[in-house]
Amino acid sequence: MKTALSQLAVERPRHLKDALQRMSGSLADERLTPLAGGTDLFVYLNAGTHRGTRFLDLSPLAELRGIKATRTGIRIGALETFDRIARHPKMGGWPLLVQAARCVGAAQIQNRGTIGGNIANASPAGDSLPVLLAYDAIVHVASTRGERTVRFADLQTGYRQLAMESDELIVAVEIPAVAPKAAQFFRKVGTRAAQSISKVVFAGVLVPGRGGVMEHVRLAWGSMAPITTRAPRAEAALLGHKPSVQAAAWAGVALGEDLVPIDDIRSDAEYRLDAARNVLAQFLRASHAGYRG
Repeated sequence: MKTALSQLAVERPRHLKDALQRMSGSLADERLTPLAGGTDLFVYLNAGTHRGTRFLDLSPLAELRGIKATRTGIRIGALETFDRIARHPKMGGWPLLVQAARCVGAAQIQNRGTIGGNIANASPAGDSLPVLLAYDAIVHVASTRGERTVRFADLQTGYRQLAMESDELIVAVEIPAVAPKAAQFFRKVGTRAAQSISKVVFAGVLVPGRGGVMEHVRLAWGSMAPITTRAPRAEAALLGHKPSVQAAAWAGVALGEDLVPIDDIRSDAEYRLDAARNVLAQFLRASHAGYRG
């Protein structure tokens, strides 16, 4: 049942400190629900599946905006939209996030949806999440107690559950620099090319070492399990080898141990695992390190 608009209340903090104080103070009654782009939250409200009636509008918070190069990579404010990320000139070193940003819904969604909201929503099908996992991203969260960092790899603890306290807000995500010689690959498998929720979404980073053998491998998957997940056995199967048909076969076998695909209304487990193996082989074929049988 839809929630009546007359029952909803929205608070607009003036700055981040004000927002954090309001979040902390709300825990004694009804916790404020952070509101960023609202692209997912509005759907939940329309469907009547969101029980909260009090919201914290984060849009006035300048501290949560900006895309800035750092000494070690790039820092993206939680309120940065996917359209801004896709168009920003400093994002050239992280093409997977640019590609994912261009796959998030239609142009209207990309102009409203934020990276912080995508992280906080914690959907297994979130398009940016495998990219953040493959890039070894760090998430910055804050409360009245101060700011702390959480590895994205440690952030999701279960289906739509995060390793965050109830009064914390996501303020930024930081992504390390990627080796210039790295091969990077993003693929979203869905029912159509645009405006679809993924059946499988993949992000991969491969850094070749001496002789073209793989010395750094990240394989990250969405829409495969209750949380975004890496494939450590498949990564290990590729390390120390050149991209090849044989290496792809080894990694494909290992994927069967790494991934326990879900069945849902969009696809079944068998299809997802087959698609995952095919996408991995496609990544290796596309790798600049070469692909030899």
